[in-house]
Amino acid sequence: MSELAAPLDHRALLRWRTAVFAIFTASGLSIATWASRVPAIKEALQIDNIQIGFVLLMAGIASIVGLSLSSIVLARFGARRGMFVAMIVIAIGVAIIGIGTDALGSYGAVVLGLALFGLGNGSLDVMMNVDGAVIEKQLGKTLLPLFHAFFSFGTVLGAGIGVLAVTWGLNVLVHTAAMAGVILVIAFVSIANVPARIVAMDPTPSGEPRRDWRARLHESLSAWREPRTYTLGIVMLGMAFAEGGANDWLALTVVEGHGASQALGAAGLAVFSVSMTVVRIAGGPLVDRFGRVATLRVLAAAATVGLLLFILAPSIPLVFVGAALWGAGVSLGFPLGMSAAADDPARAAARVSAAATIGYIAFLCGPPLLGFVSEHIGLLNTLYILVALIVASGFASGATRPLPGAHVGEGRRHESPAASDDPSTL
Repeated sequence: MSELAAPLDHRALLRWRTAVFAIFTASGLSIATWASRVPAIKEALQIDNIQIGFVLLMAGIASIVGLSLSSIVLARFGARRGMFVAMIVIAIGVAIIGIGTDALGSYGAVVLGLALFGLGNGSLDVMMNVDGAVIEKQLGKTLLPLFHAFFSFGTVLGAGIGVLAVTWGLNVLVHTAAMAGVILVIAFVSIANVPARIVAMDPTPSGEPRRDWRARLHESLSAWREPRTYTLGIVMLGMAFAEGGANDWLALTVVEGHGASQALGAAGLAVFSVSMTVVRIAGGPLVDRFGRVATLRVLAAAATVGLLLFILAPSIPLVFVGAALWGAGVSLGFPLGMSAAADDPARAAARVSAAATIGYIAFLCGPPLLGFVSEHIGLLNTLYILVALIVASGFASGATRPLPGAHVGEGRRHESPAASDDPSTL
């Protein structure tokens, strides 16, 4: 049997899981590094909000390109090598942002850095979820919510480092160079502990029969011909749209829609983020106890109630309660959609790649559309669009029911042989 298909021992599984935790954290860290220095970049380059918006647009377009290329990268290089290259591209992009800001004073260089940053993160988002889904099946328990919690940890850590960098008077170049170095270290250390696995579309070792990468690409794209992919896409689209909408518009809606201060707007977003992170941490055991479908339906109901309360609340405390329910409700839609896509290990990479692409495009492209609509009906009324999408997501959640033969997410504990060796540590 090829080493790519051979079972891994307990220690190797633990190292693999920890490595992918680190990769998720690095992705969040890179995003917060850029976001925390936007004011400094704007001041250093003497640019206006329109130019900042163009930079963000380019990063978003590059991310979508990265998402679109992920199937090709998976088919050609596999998840292990693909993640490594994507992290290198992210680190280079982060470094170029700093070089363009302080060494060259070049707006074009910053745009280039953001394009590389977006390209790498878009591709990495799909591949790290593919690998996370494979680990989940190896261990026989729901883990993708926890992987996404580590992404949230990365954003919090990156934001905190950004605060320290500003407080200590570090310019953007020093800050981004240091963070690029950290991302590179994580890339080398983590990938060294990620095994090559056929189910993650990693190529077979040299000397063994090898399928042509075009055949693997055909397999990867075949998921787009399956109706379940699109039903899972509805689950993920609604939740990802609502999550991205909160990230972009919640704070501003608290200020402009409810007449609160900017500090309270930021606090509202913090309440949303903390609530979402807490539920992601607890999400795995909840799903393993009650099942994916029941969990998602309850959370969709919570998100619907939370959003309606957020829109209609007569006081700021109730707005915050709504934000907390909103964050909790949308927390697991994305990771559980990808967990469901990976139910068949032989098709996991192709299906997770397709489902992740739908979710991330909704996350990236959906929120800007809300801005255009809000110009005509106002921010609070625009949020009713999110309510409708969340309701649709709840109705579609039956698609996440585990496929025959799959045990992860059905609501009862099914330990894999590898996990049963030492369940307390996994």
